[in-house]
Amino acid sequence: MKIEKLEPSRHKEGRWLVWLDDASIVRVGEGDVVSLGLYAGKELSDAEGEALAEAGERSRLMERAVGLLSLRPMSRRELLDKLCAPPRQKKEKYPYDKLDDAPDPGILQAQKEAVRERAEGVADRLTDLGLLNDEEYARTVVRHYAAKGYGPRKLRDELYRRGVPREYWEDALGEREPDEGQIDKLARQKLRGGEPTRENLKKVSDYLARRGYGWEEISAALERLREEEWE
Repeated sequence: MKIEKLEPSRHKEGRWLVWLDDASIVRVGEGDVVSLGLYAGKELSDAEGEALAEAGERSRLMERAVGLLSLRPMSRRELLDKLCAPPRQKKEKYPYDKLDDAPDPGILQAQKEAVRERAEGVADRLTDLGLLNDEEYARTVVRHYAAKGYGPRKLRDELYRRGVPREYWEDALGEREPDEGQIDKLARQKLRGGEPTRENLKKVSDYLARRGYGWEEISAALERLREEEWE
């Protein structure tokens, strides 16, 4: 295998294009060019060819990861899940003409493990660069859903669903300031101008519970509704 041409990308800073004599192109980072000693005309050994292919896969994953994080913040687990997810394929009634055509399970497992290892390396690098931060992401999730009027239980559900490590939960939740005005507004909206009867208050209570509020906050909100009725 021989490198026919080596040139920097005109569209992506820090990326280089490696043109091989089999008409394929491998996209790698600037650091890979240096570490692998790449240059036009170089004859690659089998080991060097494998190293180049690996660098190309890492570069591809890094580019995809940065693109995903540019769309929205996410936890390390969310990012890894997306990077490791197999590409979607159209379902075929008969995917293989013969049983022998089916991929070897051992090979598939090895490929999955290789992708996971690369993805972990990319996540480590992004963490070092400060672009992936579970602790800050936990605060972001709490602020976002608290502003939407959700209570502590719902916030914990979201932190769990998004794969935020539990070690960051309490500090993030501790920054949430209980907002009586917010829960009171939700309670009044659910009551819809009706009388604070036992039946209606039960509906309000159930509604607030579904939004993740605890009984202490719900009870206080219901008491304030009753007091408003007597004013």
